[in-house]
Amino acid sequence: MILELVAQATQAGARRAKACAVIGISLRSLQRWADEPEDRRAGPRRISANALSEAERRKLIAIATSPEMRDLSPKQIVPRLADRGEYVASESTFYRVLRDEALDERRGRMRPPSAYRPRAHTATAAWQVASWDITFLRSHVRGAFFHLYMVEDIWSRKILGWDVHENESAEHAAALIENVRQSAMRERADLSGWILHADNGGPMKGSTMLATMQRLGVVPSFSRPRVSDDNPFSEALFRTLKYCPEYPRHGFASVDAARAWVAAFVDWYNNQHLHSGIGFVTPAARHDGRDVDQLAQRRRVYARARRRRPERWTGCARAWVRPQAVYLNPEERTFNAELAA
Repeated sequence: MILELVAQATQAGARRAKACAVIGISLRSLQRWADEPEDRRAGPRRISANALSEAERRKLIAIATSPEMRDLSPKQIVPRLADRGEYVASESTFYRVLRDEALDERRGRMRPPSAYRPRAHTATAAWQVASWDITFLRSHVRGAFFHLYMVEDIWSRKILGWDVHENESAEHAAALIENVRQSAMRERADLSGWILHADNGGPMKGSTMLATMQRLGVVPSFSRPRVSDDNPFSEALFRTLKYCPEYPRHGFASVDAARAWVAAFVDWYNNQHLHSGIGFVTPAARHDGRDVDQLAQRRRVYARARRRRPERWTGCARAWVRPQAVYLNPEERTFNAELAA
């Protein structure tokens, strides 16, 4: 199967080394499989002398499935047996035998991990998909914090709106979205159908916030509970904010002090910060479309430098391309799509 997929990819123009990297095998393994298509691994030739006998195996299964132990994990079963002065097998052996017998499902009333994934979103221009969240800002009082609300366009990485409050509430969140709407109107953008992604916090799902979003035609999107990776753009933004050299080490004296500092940060982030995820241009330049000429100018500079000293360029010049699509919680792409990327 793998040989056929790699063959299809190479016929489509992909390199075998990259195809192997996508699958997760080495190029040498692929070459060996091509030379020896049959798997000659025969497994162990003899049964280990330390293996459980059939009677011991049946006893282990009987204990694990008994009314007393059937809701317990091997980590609970083994010490209980030891308290009785009985040793049957180690925890790892219990797990291995139960797995072989298809008895390794979750015990008790525990639910299996949710297979739910948040809906994937793709942005190809500004004002299509945004991410927002709330983070803590330290105050001078130990254990007391201010709360920073911030909305970011995932395509341009521009901060569209923010505010600092002393508490979390759906009312503050709704007021923030109203402010973002004013910005959208100034840019002649329509929020109808605009996707706003957030985590599962109370302010994100509060009735005031949801009513405001419904009135404006904003489409809500939420992360899985307690999974920060589902909201990566806001998490990355907050990390940039809190790890910049100017971030106050000992916190902020007041809400007004926090707002003044965040205002300066937003101005720097939007208009001066060269963001690595969007081709090392500023979020404001990408948001307004000025990055197209900026990247073209960089390509011309590199082309002139290569013509002037071609011996110093052993490979291709840096492309300085503009990322076209940005994905939020993308689904697993197909094998060929990965190769095309």
